[in-house]
Amino acid sequence: MRIFGGSRSSRTRARTPRRAARILVVSPTGAVFLFRENNVEVGIHWVPPGGGIDPGETPEQCALRELREETGWSDLTPQRLLCTWEHDFTHTGTPVRQHEHVYVTTGPEREPVLESPGIHWRWLSPTALGALDEPMWPPRIPDLLAAGPAEPVHLGLVNPHL
Repeated sequence: MRIFGGSRSSRTRARTPRRAARILVVSPTGAVFLFRENNVEVGIHWVPPGGGIDPGETPEQCALRELREETGWSDLTPQRLLCTWEHDFTHTGTPVRQHEHVYVTTGPEREPVLESPGIHWRWLSPTALGALDEPMWPPRIPDLLAAGPAEPVHLGLVNPHL
């Protein structure tokens, strides 16, 4: 599920809570796999595979399901919870406040087995990731990854329009 942002009027309305999970795949060379997307609310932005948590599903199970659905990769497992964060946006016409769990794992640099039309992906080296001038969701990915294994960081409520 890759829709971020929201119109000014949708940001002032009551928001429906939504839970989601994502997984950052990092290659042995430190490159990170991200999708580059463009939507009417936010414009160009980069996100790891992920989406909404289904009823009865844990965040970790969701991250694995979404990784499999979006890339076809079923041989990776989350190694640790990197961070959590919240953001407001409109999902399928409904203003939501989404709480995300973002996991990290390592895996080989390879192409997705499954590709959706119009979805672009890239392995971004640490240098390219740090120099990226387009938003990343969650924010601060390079800083979070550089900190190494530690307790998960809670980024709090982030305004995706800043």
